[in-house]
Amino acid sequence: MSAKLISIIGPPGCGKTTLATNLARVLGGRFIREPFASNPFLADAYGGQADARLPAQLYFLLSRAGQLARTVWPAEGLCVSDYGFCQDRLFAETTLAAEELALYEPIRERLAVCIHPPELLILLDAPEAELLRRIAARGREFEKVMTADFLGDMRARYRRVADAAACSVLRVDNHAVDLRNPAELATLAADVRRTLELE
Repeated sequence: MSAKLISIIGPPGCGKTTLATNLARVLGGRFIREPFASNPFLADAYGGQADARLPAQLYFLLSRAGQLARTVWPAEGLCVSDYGFCQDRLFAETTLAAEELALYEPIRERLAVCIHPPELLILLDAPEAELLRRIAARGREFEKVMTADFLGDMRARYRRVADAAACSVLRVDNHAVDLRNPAELATLAADVRRTLELE
Protein backbone atom coordinates (compact mmCIF):
# COMPACT_ATOMS: atom_id res chain seq x y z
CA MET A 1 0.00 0.00 0.00
CA SER A 2 1.26 3.47 -0.81
CA ALA A 3 -0.08 7.00 -1.09
CA LYS A 4 -1.86 7.82 -4.33
CA LEU A 5 -0.42 10.52 -6.55
CA ILE A 6 -2.35 13.06 -8.59
CA SER A 7 -0.09 14.92 -11.02
CA ILE A 8 -1.34 18.11 -12.62
CA ILE A 9 0.16 18.89 -16.01
CA GLY A 10 -0.29 21.55 -18.68
CA PRO A 11 1.45 24.46 -20.38
CA PRO A 12 2.88 27.44 -18.47
CA GLY A 13 0.16 29.72 -17.11
CA CYS A 14 -2.62 27.13 -17.08
CA GLY A 15 -3.01 27.17 -13.28
CA LYS A 16 -1.23 24.00 -12.14
CA THR A 17 0.13 25.30 -8.85
CA THR A 18 -3.10 27.02 -7.85
CA LEU A 19 -5.13 23.89 -8.57
CA ALA A 20 -2.65 21.55 -6.88
CA THR A 21 -2.63 23.69 -3.74
CA ASN A 22 -6.42 23.91 -3.57
CA LEU A 23 -7.07 20.30 -4.53
CA ALA A 24 -4.65 19.02 -1.90
CA ARG A 25 -6.45 21.13 0.69
CA VAL A 26 -9.94 20.00 -0.33
CA LEU A 27 -8.96 16.33 -0.54
CA GLY A 28 -6.85 16.36 2.61
CA GLY A 29 -3.67 15.50 0.71
CA ARG A 30 -0.07 16.65 0.67
CA PHE A 31 0.98 19.28 -1.87
CA ILE A 32 4.20 18.65 -3.80
CA ARG A 33 5.51 21.80 -5.49
CA GLU A 34 7.84 21.91 -8.46
CA PRO A 35 11.07 23.60 -7.30
CA PHE A 36 11.33 26.00 -10.25
CA ALA A 37 12.20 28.99 -8.08
CA SER A 38 15.36 27.34 -6.76
CA ASN A 39 16.66 26.28 -10.20
CA PRO A 40 19.75 28.48 -10.60
CA PHE A 41 20.01 27.83 -14.36
CA LEU A 42 16.39 28.46 -15.36
CA ALA A 43 16.46 32.18 -16.11
CA ASP A 44 19.59 31.85 -18.26
CA ALA A 45 18.12 28.87 -20.11
CA TYR A 46 14.91 30.75 -20.93
CA GLY A 47 16.97 33.78 -21.85
CA GLY A 48 18.69 31.84 -24.61
CA GLN A 49 21.99 31.00 -22.91
CA ALA A 50 22.79 27.68 -24.60
CA ASP A 51 25.13 26.33 -21.93
CA ALA A 52 22.40 26.70 -19.27
CA ARG A 53 19.82 24.48 -20.99
CA LEU A 54 21.16 21.09 -19.97
CA PRO A 55 21.95 22.04 -16.35
CA ALA A 56 18.46 23.55 -16.00
CA GLN A 57 16.88 20.37 -17.32
CA LEU A 58 19.00 18.08 -15.16
CA TYR A 59 18.20 20.19 -12.10
CA PHE A 60 14.49 19.63 -12.70
CA LEU A 61 14.98 15.95 -13.48
CA LEU A 62 16.93 15.25 -10.31
CA SER A 63 14.70 17.33 -8.04
CA ARG A 64 11.51 15.75 -9.43
CA ALA A 65 12.98 12.27 -9.07
CA GLY A 66 13.95 13.09 -5.50
CA GLN A 67 10.44 14.26 -4.61
CA LEU A 68 8.71 11.29 -6.23
CA ALA A 69 11.19 8.51 -5.41
CA ARG A 70 9.67 5.20 -4.33
CA THR A 71 12.22 5.02 -1.50
CA VAL A 72 10.77 8.11 0.21
CA TRP A 73 7.16 7.74 -0.89
CA PRO A 74 4.57 7.79 1.93
CA ALA A 75 2.88 4.50 2.76
CA GLU A 76 -0.62 5.96 2.80
CA GLY A 77 -2.64 9.04 2.01
CA LEU A 78 -2.82 11.25 -1.06
CA CYS A 79 -0.29 13.56 -2.74
CA VAL A 80 -0.96 16.24 -5.35
CA SER A 81 1.92 17.57 -7.44
CA ASP A 82 1.83 20.68 -9.62
CA TYR A 83 3.83 18.82 -12.29
CA GLY A 84 4.15 15.35 -13.74
CA PHE A 85 7.40 13.46 -14.10
CA CYS A 86 6.20 12.72 -17.64
CA GLN A 87 6.64 16.40 -18.56
CA ASP A 88 10.37 16.33 -17.96
CA ARG A 89 11.12 14.70 -21.31
CA LEU A 90 8.60 17.00 -22.99
CA PHE A 91 10.62 20.08 -22.02
CA ALA A 92 13.91 18.35 -22.78
CA GLU A 93 12.79 17.61 -26.35
CA THR A 94 11.75 21.24 -26.73
CA THR A 95 14.86 22.93 -25.36
CA LEU A 96 17.88 20.63 -25.67
CA ALA A 97 20.16 20.20 -28.66
CA ALA A 98 20.48 16.67 -30.06
CA GLU A 99 23.77 15.92 -28.30
CA GLU A 100 22.39 17.25 -24.99
CA LEU A 101 19.27 15.12 -25.37
CA ALA A 102 21.46 12.08 -26.00
CA LEU A 103 23.20 12.71 -22.66
CA TYR A 104 19.99 13.51 -20.79
CA GLU A 105 17.85 10.60 -22.00
CA PRO A 106 19.68 7.63 -20.40
CA ILE A 107 19.77 9.51 -17.09
CA ARG A 108 16.01 10.10 -17.29
CA GLU A 109 15.35 6.45 -18.17
CA ARG A 110 17.32 5.21 -15.15
CA LEU A 111 15.50 7.59 -12.80
CA ALA A 112 12.04 6.95 -14.27
CA VAL A 113 11.92 3.39 -12.94
CA CYS A 114 12.65 4.68 -9.42
CA ILE A 115 9.72 7.07 -9.08
CA HIS A 116 6.16 6.52 -7.87
CA PRO A 117 3.90 6.88 -10.93
CA PRO A 118 0.68 8.87 -10.76
CA GLU A 119 -2.67 7.16 -10.35
CA LEU A 120 -4.26 10.20 -12.01
CA LEU A 121 -3.15 12.95 -14.38
CA ILE A 122 -5.14 16.16 -14.59
CA LEU A 123 -4.42 17.96 -17.86
CA LEU A 124 -5.14 21.68 -17.60
CA ASP A 125 -5.39 23.75 -20.75
CA ALA A 126 -6.31 27.24 -21.95
CA PRO A 127 -5.96 29.18 -25.23
CA GLU A 128 -2.60 30.75 -25.99
CA ALA A 129 -3.90 34.30 -25.55
CA GLU A 130 -5.16 33.47 -22.06
CA LEU A 131 -1.91 31.75 -21.12
CA LEU A 132 0.08 34.80 -22.25
CA ARG A 133 -2.20 37.07 -20.21
CA ARG A 134 -1.67 34.99 -17.07
CA ILE A 135 2.08 34.71 -17.62
CA ALA A 136 2.31 38.51 -17.97
CA ALA A 137 0.20 39.01 -14.85
CA ARG A 138 2.44 36.90 -12.63
CA GLY A 139 5.46 38.88 -13.77
CA ARG A 140 8.26 36.31 -13.84
CA GLU A 141 11.04 37.96 -15.77
CA PHE A 142 12.36 34.78 -17.36
CA GLU A 143 8.93 33.92 -18.79
CA LYS A 144 8.68 37.09 -20.88
CA VAL A 145 10.32 35.31 -23.82
CA MET A 146 7.37 32.91 -24.20
CA THR A 147 5.36 33.34 -27.38
CA ALA A 148 1.97 32.15 -28.61
CA ASP A 149 3.73 29.73 -30.97
CA PHE A 150 5.77 28.24 -28.13
CA LEU A 151 2.69 27.84 -25.96
CA GLY A 152 0.69 26.34 -28.83
CA ASP A 153 3.42 23.76 -29.34
CA MET A 154 3.48 23.00 -25.59
CA ARG A 155 -0.30 22.57 -25.52
CA ALA A 156 -0.09 20.01 -28.34
CA ARG A 157 2.77 18.17 -26.63
CA TYR A 158 0.88 17.97 -23.34
CA ARG A 159 -2.15 16.55 -25.15
CA ARG A 160 0.05 13.83 -26.62
CA VAL A 161 1.51 13.06 -23.19
CA ALA A 162 -2.02 12.71 -21.78
CA ASP A 163 -3.07 10.51 -24.71
CA ALA A 164 -0.18 8.14 -23.98
CA ALA A 165 -0.61 8.07 -20.18
CA ALA A 166 -0.72 4.70 -18.46
CA CYS A 167 -3.12 6.01 -15.80
CA SER A 168 -6.49 7.74 -15.64
CA VAL A 169 -6.64 11.25 -17.11
CA LEU A 170 -9.04 14.11 -16.41
CA ARG A 171 -8.95 16.96 -18.96
CA VAL A 172 -10.00 20.42 -17.85
CA ASP A 173 -10.34 23.59 -19.91
CA ASN A 174 -9.19 26.05 -17.27
CA HIS A 175 -10.44 28.95 -19.36
CA ALA A 176 -14.02 27.72 -19.65
CA VAL A 177 -14.02 26.61 -16.01
CA ASP A 178 -12.75 28.82 -13.17
CA LEU A 179 -11.20 26.40 -10.71
CA ARG A 180 -10.67 29.22 -8.19
CA ASN A 181 -14.46 29.14 -7.76
CA PRO A 182 -15.22 26.85 -4.78
CA ALA A 183 -18.18 25.25 -6.57
CA GLU A 184 -16.13 24.40 -9.68
CA LEU A 185 -13.30 23.10 -7.50
CA ALA A 186 -15.75 20.94 -5.56
CA THR A 187 -17.07 19.46 -8.81
CA LEU A 188 -13.56 18.55 -9.94
CA ALA A 189 -12.73 17.15 -6.50
CA ALA A 190 -15.81 14.93 -6.74
CA ASP A 191 -14.63 13.69 -10.15
CA VAL A 192 -11.21 12.92 -8.66
CA ARG A 193 -12.75 11.01 -5.75
CA ARG A 194 -14.84 8.90 -8.13
CA THR A 195 -11.90 8.25 -10.46
CA LEU A 196 -9.59 7.18 -7.63
CA GLU A 197 -12.40 5.50 -5.66
CA LEU A 198 -11.63 7.61 -2.61
CA GLU A 199 -15.20 7.43 -1.35
